[in-house]
Amino acid sequence: MQAPVCPGPDPRPRTPRHTIPKGVVDCHCHVFPDPQRYPLSPNRSYTPALTTLDDYLAMCAVVGIERTIQVNASTYGTDNSVSLDVIKALGLARARGVAGVAPDVSAQDLRTLHDGGMRGVRLSTKVKGYGGTELIQTLAPKIKPYGWHVQLHVENIQELVALESELLHCPAPLVFDHQGRVRGDQGVSSPGFQALLRIISARNDCWVKLSSWYRLSGTGLPDCVDMKPIIQALVATRPDRLVWGTNWPHPLWHGLMPNDGGLIDQLCDWVTDPNIQQQILVSNPEQLYGFV
Repeated sequence: MQAPVCPGPDPRPRTPRHTIPKGVVDCHCHVFPDPQRYPLSPNRSYTPALTTLDDYLAMCAVVGIERTIQVNASTYGTDNSVSLDVIKALGLARARGVAGVAPDVSAQDLRTLHDGGMRGVRLSTKVKGYGGTELIQTLAPKIKPYGWHVQLHVENIQELVALESELLHCPAPLVFDHQGRVRGDQGVSSPGFQALLRIISARNDCWVKLSSWYRLSGTGLPDCVDMKPIIQALVATRPDRLVWGTNWPHPLWHGLMPNDGGLIDQLCDWVTDPNIQQQILVSNPEQLYGFV
């Protein structure tokens, strides 16, 4: 089956109407440059639109993003060349990354990735390319010496119910993509989301990305009103362990394309305390990714 082709991002990002702090970190994004130079994996779930680093930086300049976390896209599998080249181009003062690695990755390979700016490894049960949660026990001990985290991207937050005990005892820090991928129609009372709240309450080295809520909303853009209680429940539980990301260029999304400036406004409409905004947008990611 041919991997579906994705549309590109909104080409007209706007400046947020909210005043955001200096030093904002976009904690979840990708770039997809020329596939002749950076070949896509034949074993992939989607075919991304051509979106270069220059395209991404142009969006950041409008929106007010100063630093970036390049999540090596599943379309590249365990080839981290794109992310490493972006980090090198921007410098470690502005960029870090999350890698895709094979279960037999060597200590030398991890050291090379660490020196290149990688600070975590991503696993996914939703998209092909990385391997899924069955690799937690294999990879967590390998990455722990480098201070890396395991970033989990699940198909459905209900998966966390069966994984809760394992995640509570995982030897490496954890990061949960996209609110744990809880859907708006599942809500805060769903068993999976309650498991997520227990995990982040019990551990001081677990983090949640506030990102991509538009694709999990049943009510949809522009308001995504069913996602507001979910975001606010996370803020009420661990404001010190939340980070934010655009998920630019919004791969594998075929609905109404979000405006990246609008995503910051939506977050600030839902999380109105400027001190917590500072935590989510700046100080929490500084701690997680080692900018300080």
